[in-house]
Amino acid sequence: MMSNPTQRITQGQFSFLPDLTDAEISMQIAYGLNKGYAWSVEYTDDPHPRNTYWEMFGMPMFDLRDAAGVMLELQSCRQTFPQHYIRLMAFDSTRGVESITMCFIVNRPSTEPGFSLVRQEINGRSMRYTVQSYAADKPEGQRYS
Repeated sequence: MMSNPTQRITQGQFSFLPDLTDAEISMQIAYGLNKGYAWSVEYTDDPHPRNTYWEMFGMPMFDLRDAAGVMLELQSCRQTFPQHYIRLMAFDSTRGVESITMCFIVNRPSTEPGFSLVRQEINGRSMRYTVQSYAADKPEGQRYS
């Protein structure tokens, strides 16, 4: 069993590491660009593990060749949504399909309320378990204020 002593959202690469600095993020972007990946910036205020479709900030950057362009888009997203989760995603389209090859969180709200385990009794004595974000108790836009 894996434990998460920091109680932080762990999605994508580098989730169990301390937050990456902008210089480290830029190096990861440059690595992806050297591999021919296209980058996109996404954000959400509901980071439930099954919420894989976050809101896209701007358009995917298919023809960018410089990490500074992706960092500029990231900074713009951070200014617009400072209390949201923001992630970078890299797509590899070399085989004619856009498959995600890299994905990591680059911004978090100042406090992360975490998740609760909800237990529900069904058919007889069977139990069903689901995970619910404490943040989702508030309406969208007010979850981390």
